Amino acid sequence: MRFGVLGCGSYGVVHAKVISSMPDQARLVAVADAVPDRAAAVAGGLGCEAVEGLEALCRRPDIDAISVSIPHGLHADAVVTALEAGKHVLVEKPLDISLAAADRVIEAERRSGLTVGVMSQRRFEPAAVRVKAAIDAGDLGRLTSGVAETTSWRPQSYYDSTAWRGTAAVEGGGALMTLGVHSLDLLLWFLGEPVAVQAQAGLLAHERIEVEDTLVGTVRFASGAVAGVSASTAAYPGRDSRVAVYGDLGSAQVGERELGYLRTTRLQPGTERVAASAAYPEHSALSGGDAIDIYGAAQAQYRDFVAAVRDGRPPAIGTADGRRVLATVLGLYESARTGDTVKL
Repeated sequence: MRFGVLGCGSYGVVHAKVISSMPDQARLVAVADAVPDRAAAVAGGLGCEAVEGLEALCRRPDIDAISVSIPHGLHADAVVTALEAGKHVLVEKPLDISLAAADRVIEAERRSGLTVGVMSQRRFEPAAVRVKAAIDAGDLGRLTSGVAETTSWRPQSYYDSTAWRGTAAVEGGGALMTLGVHSLDLLLWFLGEPVAVQAQAGLLAHERIEVEDTLVGTVRFASGAVAGVSASTAAYPGRDSRVAVYGDLGSAQVGERELGYLRTTRLQPGTERVAASAAYPEHSALSGGDAIDIYGAAQAQYRDFVAAVRDGRPPAIGTADGRRVLATVLGLYESARTGDTVKL
């Protein structure tokens, strides 16, 4: 599949490098950025062309799909434009910053018959795959609760470095929207459909920004399970994120670098045993071999996306997934503003 990349900031560079690292699956044809010199530098380093912008990428018959890595609030417009030009799209999270924008993407996808994937590469990490397999096999029993924690530190210079970061109109949110969304997406993948949220948030350690640097909330799921969510860019020096799920037969935790643990005991009449599964070894308290490889996880999502287009099936992480996690983020923000429980 022949790709163009829109956006050559830190995330866009990752996408360009990932595409270039998969010659059996993909080829990087061209990149574009609002700062032409930045696009030229990426193109020079990766041996592709630099073009003027999205319209130039869309006009090229030698591009099949466009990877979108630009500020959050510009995602929907770019995705819809690319779809209308006949290009498949893989867009960075979040899908956009409003449900109205997300719905425009979903409708454009439906009209075009093309494929849109939403980057959530943590679902492809070995540790997350193993935990999901255990959940689906019933090895954790009835899921009762969980936690998604993103505890990080960003200095004031992080927000001062770009005009759009920290703005409500373009970034759309702070610690949760930009960083915590990864852990929140894993939590939803593990626990299912969210139905209600509560939260409190604040701007506690930064200046001159319009979004939160700290949020703590809860999510209730259709199954009855409840989970805690926290996200911060105000916790020096930061620590690894974690997502944990708990059930009446077992529990698991995915860290930022490895599978923290996965323990499960199935109860049978008169016996208690540790369940074995193809997804993980018996008596597992695992870490070795499950270290997170950011590029490897992104490669896995790109491979799935290419296969989805080729086979005419939905990608593993599509627009419905992107809308669900965005609705949860926005619900938590609404609760933080109003003090009310928000139904999703």
